[in-house]
Amino acid sequence: MSIFLGIFTFMCLFPFAYVILISFTSEESIVRNGFQIIPEAWSLDAYRYLWHMKDQLFQSYGITILITVVGTVISVMMVTFYSYAISRQQFKYRRFFTMFAFFTMLFSGGMVPTYIVATQFLHIKDTIWALILPLAMNAFYIIIMRTFFIRSVPESILESARIDGAGELRSFFQIVFPLSLPGIATIALFSTLGYWNDWFQALLYIENPSLIPLQSLLMKIEANMEFMRQNTEISAMQSSLFDTIPADAAKMAMVVIATLPIAVSYPFFQKYFISGLTIGGVKE
Repeated sequence: MSIFLGIFTFMCLFPFAYVILISFTSEESIVRNGFQIIPEAWSLDAYRYLWHMKDQLFQSYGITILITVVGTVISVMMVTFYSYAISRQQFKYRRFFTMFAFFTMLFSGGMVPTYIVATQFLHIKDTIWALILPLAMNAFYIIIMRTFFIRSVPESILESARIDGAGELRSFFQIVFPLSLPGIATIALFSTLGYWNDWFQALLYIENPSLIPLQSLLMKIEANMEFMRQNTEISAMQSSLFDTIPADAAKMAMVVIATLPIAVSYPFFQKYFISGLTIGGVKE
């Protein structure tokens, strides 16, 4: 069993380690020998190429960190409040709001109505909120937290708090919230990954260069490199410039830049994440 787990762990970690190795490989070596586990020639050209865009990269990093932190907090609060309400027996409209959330998992208005609501009614186009609000509420997270609240927060504890004079908000923050950290950490991790990796909202709503998040910026950089590679006319006109671009190595470097921060932060969530995934695993 330990050997199997070791092999599985290696299979999970090797692709990312391989990407890191390729990002430090010289472009000439990649062109001549293809991708190798042990590069023939090491180089920092890919990172030097990206460093020339450091101002925009750092700005996009800041935007991504901002929307990830703020968006995760807003998403967690909205999801937990909604889930807590529909998990309590004394809330007489819980069935309606449960089906209301579940219905959105099966059917959605589509891209065009969503765009119209965001731009014509909410007026959030080209603002930071266009990167936060569309992803703030998720019906799947609501169902997860509803199940967690039902199984992990006994009604007797809340009843005792009400007898002592605690209101709903005080009961939630002082009793429910501490008991629900595994479930909250689980949806917080899902939300963090969603915000960090999102590029589609920027494609739809953002035109201001100062609001472009990291993933969208990296996609534009990659698209520009591909355009220069495929357009033979431009390549002929600017051959000296094009030859200095470490295209393949730069792509891997972009993967490292985009993935490494979230990969490093994952171990801090792991304990709660595993606990949250076992919700409902034991039947009493």
